[in-house]
Amino acid sequence: MKCIIGLGNPGKKYDRTRHNVGFMVIDELIQRHQWKLDKSKFKADYTIVQTENEKLMLVKPQTFMNLSGDAVRPLMDYYHIHLENILIIFDDLDLPIGKIRLRQKGGHGGHNGIRSIIEHVGSKDFKRVRIGIGRPDSSLSIIDYVLQTFPKRDTEEVMNSVNKAADACEAWVHKPFPEVMNEYNQ
Repeated sequence: MKCIIGLGNPGKKYDRTRHNVGFMVIDELIQRHQWKLDKSKFKADYTIVQTENEKLMLVKPQTFMNLSGDAVRPLMDYYHIHLENILIIFDDLDLPIGKIRLRQKGGHGGHNGIRSIIEHVGSKDFKRVRIGIGRPDSSLSIIDYVLQTFPKRDTEEVMNSVNKAADACEAWVHKPFPEVMNEYNQ
């Protein structure tokens, strides 16, 4: 089974904030295929669906971002999901708005959700889709910045990157990840 995990913060207060682009990708995949997050267990909302040739789990951890590993590890253990079958989607301050980057593995890059997952799974070797949210250009703190909604002027670019990330996730269900990286890291 492959597992796609979108990171974010639970609750209406955080809907459509920069930190929740991972949730936005999961929502896009759910909408495209008329699936439902019909399970709530292990501090996560999730579903398991059968695609043409693969069982697929879609997950939105219901911990706050900094505790994402608290949801990821129990799901991995209970469903016997191997680390090579996990893809994490999250926001990245170091990428401009509208850009996505896929990576096979890496460090946390200062992202506390990724740091938590690395600590809980004991490895940096999991696939990622990083979605650019840019950096604040004012005296706004990083925390305040990531918890804000996107301004209207960025909406189209953000939705394009969410759709592109969802396309990459769908491609990974059917293709080896290096092929998907070559296709989407342009």
